[in-house]
Amino acid sequence: MKSFSVLSSNVKGSNGFIPNQHFAFNDIVTQNKKMKDSLFIAQRASTSNSTILLRGESGTGKEMVAKAIHKASNRSNAPFVTVNCAAIPSTLLESELFGHEQGSFTGAYRKKLGKFEQADGGTIFFDEIGDMPPEMQVKILRVLQEREFERVGGFETIRCNVRIISATHRNLEEAIAKEVFREDLYYRLNVIPIWLPPLRERKEDITELTGHFVQKICNKINITTKFFSNEVLNCFYRYHWPGNVREMENLIERLMVLCAGEYIEYEDLPSYIRNICVFEKREGCKSLLNLNDDGEIAKLEDYEKEILRYALKRFGSYNATGKALGITHKTVACKAKKYNLIF
Repeated sequence: MKSFSVLSSNVKGSNGFIPNQHFAFNDIVTQNKKMKDSLFIAQRASTSNSTILLRGESGTGKEMVAKAIHKASNRSNAPFVTVNCAAIPSTLLESELFGHEQGSFTGAYRKKLGKFEQADGGTIFFDEIGDMPPEMQVKILRVLQEREFERVGGFETIRCNVRIISATHRNLEEAIAKEVFREDLYYRLNVIPIWLPPLRERKEDITELTGHFVQKICNKINITTKFFSNEVLNCFYRYHWPGNVREMENLIERLMVLCAGEYIEYEDLPSYIRNICVFEKREGCKSLLNLNDDGEIAKLEDYEKEILRYALKRFGSYNATGKALGITHKTVACKAKKYNLIF
């Protein structure tokens, strides 16, 4: 059995791509050019007070990059305050952000400082800014423009000195077109846009990320180091990771906790990942390499047709087949029609 050690003395600080790289970015593991470019912009932006908009799918590390920007800035000794716009009910969001005075509404037994006051001198991070209710967008716009606000139920104008970093996985341009996100707020937030690529576009990072997470999890829950077989790593490379780096970290922790042996094998993987490599495990797919009687390599479409035929027979539906192959059910249906494999 071939296996590799997931530990490396070179995990942290292995990036080496940013001139005079700040230590705050050392924990972000990558060798991917797109990610390196994004982190270079992030480090440059950390030296200013400009508003930053982090964009990318869920789980790509937007909050981690936001924290690194804060740590690398001249505000690093002041608070970093996170606001999850999707998690706070719209009726409570104003009070959470701006605070309230005693008696301003039922249940307001004493004065409360809001997130902006808590973050004064530091950074406030608006996670999932695309989910902020329209009525709150107007008030955030005023804070961005005037750097002042009032508590709920109060009359005193409070000045604030905060750096605003926002993040979203939503298409804000579409939200503007649908009139659910203010265009003027978008331009205020989008001074320095930074795009974080999904894990499926930076698969060269998978081996190093695996080692990084194993080391992190071993320290976190105090368990013995485990080793991943090459077959498991191969499945990691083939999987499309819809939850990105966050999904990968959670999966590795699950495997390390639940697997009793020293090695994590193909059989230990959840079924939705094992299915990606089913063609290398099943006897029925060995014929794929010999589609032509003369032993020559067949056309790519011939292989695609046979894989699709096998997968449809194996999984029984367009949805299940698409999940196993890492494509949408619409793509499966289209290709099934193309190859006359109507299911």
